[in-house]
Amino acid sequence: MQLTVNGNPVFVHTGGRDIAPARPAIVLIHGAGMDHSVWSLQSRYLAHHGRSVLAVDLPGHGRSGGEPLGSIAALADWVIALLDAAGLERAALVGHSMGALVALDAAARHGGRVEAVALLGVAERMPVHPDLLTAAHAGEQSAIEMVIGWGHGPRGHGGAQGGGCPAPGLALIPGGRRLMASVRPGVLGVDLAACNDYGQGADAAAMVACPVLFLLGALDRMTPAKAGRSLAACVKTSQVVVLPQTGHMVMAEAPDSVLEALKSFLSLSRG
Repeated sequence: MQLTVNGNPVFVHTGGRDIAPARPAIVLIHGAGMDHSVWSLQSRYLAHHGRSVLAVDLPGHGRSGGEPLGSIAALADWVIALLDAAGLERAALVGHSMGALVALDAAARHGGRVEAVALLGVAERMPVHPDLLTAAHAGEQSAIEMVIGWGHGPRGHGGAQGGGCPAPGLALIPGGRRLMASVRPGVLGVDLAACNDYGQGADAAAMVACPVLFLLGALDRMTPAKAGRSLAACVKTSQVVVLPQTGHMVMAEAPDSVLEALKSFLSLSRG
């Protein structure tokens, strides 16, 4: 589905069903250098079990136009503009990594528009090594290798080809490489810089009034579960689920466990 946000075309995957203002909405926000397809194993279920789903390509990513936005705050404001463009008053926000910071910041500053928040692979601070930032800004393959290699836990690295994907015939690490290689050169650098520069995580968490679910990988080397638990302690109403044998790419490495946690958190039926 195509929308127009701030004058630019935006692609949202709706899980095979049209957006209906009468159904509660959920916005799925991807991480740095990625797009809506990282939610392919959750979005369809959510769309067919009571939710209007907007798995979005952020500006400059995937099929969305415009330039990538250079700060978490700008992306959070953009998500609210997305709701306006879709004719939605409120939504639950689900974000991974950079997308988790975006969801957190949006809930902190636009609380009246946010029903609930689920944060995957998140920490108060997400510092990025200067060498990775340089490589990402330059569009070098080494940046992709670092992100994909460090981002996956044992499931992603399982087997000679880096398999571990629950979908037959697919492999997590090769798939991650292809996805990130499809993003325009330099976009990953903009995203990682936004994560590196965001220092308001704890303050934002303390401002969030709605319920927050933290979905953390027990073996996450990018945003360790310990850091996610620390951030959860800053939230008024939080629930923490730690997924065993899982790295940073939780929704790809443990899609069924992520979906089960979201179903419980959002009170979805098993129909």
